[in-house]
Amino acid sequence: MSSSRTWRPGLRGALAVPATVGLLFLLLPLVGLLARAPWSGLPDLLADPAVRQALQLSFTSATLATLLSLVVGIPLAWVLARVRFPGRRLVRALVTLPLVLPPVVGGVGLLYAFGRRGLLGGPLESVGITLPFTTAGVVLAEAFVAMPFLIVTVEGALAGADQRFEQAAATLGASGWTTFRRITLPLIGPSIAAGTVLCFARALGEFGATITFAGNFPGTTQTMPLSVYLALETNPEAALALALVLLAVSLLILVALRERWLRPART
Repeated sequence: MSSSRTWRPGLRGALAVPATVGLLFLLLPLVGLLARAPWSGLPDLLADPAVRQALQLSFTSATLATLLSLVVGIPLAWVLARVRFPGRRLVRALVTLPLVLPPVVGGVGLLYAFGRRGLLGGPLESVGITLPFTTAGVVLAEAFVAMPFLIVTVEGALAGADQRFEQAAATLGASGWTTFRRITLPLIGPSIAAGTVLCFARALGEFGATITFAGNFPGTTQTMPLSVYLALETNPEAALALALVLLAVSLLILVALRERWLRPART
């Protein structure tokens, strides 16, 4: 059926009103943010030591959380996509649970897993490793909520990849590791890049799990989202400045992923 017959004028008009309402609902908060932004004083606000500290900590912790997600997330995605074992569906559901789990609940879970009285907290402290309320705790909290984005993206790419190339490499005598490194990873390279960017963006904007597990200590655990939340009460202009930085990063990510994720389907 052609698109001209599907989208009749009457249907177009009936859907135009709720579509416009939905568009305005999504755009008005952004317009309000841009309208109230202190553009003239923005450089001075971003140069404030506390703001720069939050910016630096946010980008550093998000980068480390993304690297951690890459190291363990890609192998986990490969196992879920290529290895059949009992309970795989349950494992997949558990891996993606942080996508829908309230971040505060994730932070509480991290406390009971890695806190002083947690499952691993005592053994870790016995060797001098403390995670709660530290910068390392920020990285751990961000990785917990962001890693599923990478895993889901990479697993989908592995499941849909043409395995004939890997089979051909194995036939020619390539080892499993060589095939994985020289064939599989380049084959899903674009998906790994997309998942990495999504993972970084989610880690950069993390709030609930971070404040629950790592606290809110300036210079140590106070990331940009936490700083925005606190600055709204004492320094709204600084909060707007940080919010604009987060908005700019999000926009850059959308532009970077446009061709792969946001390109409309052609009919």
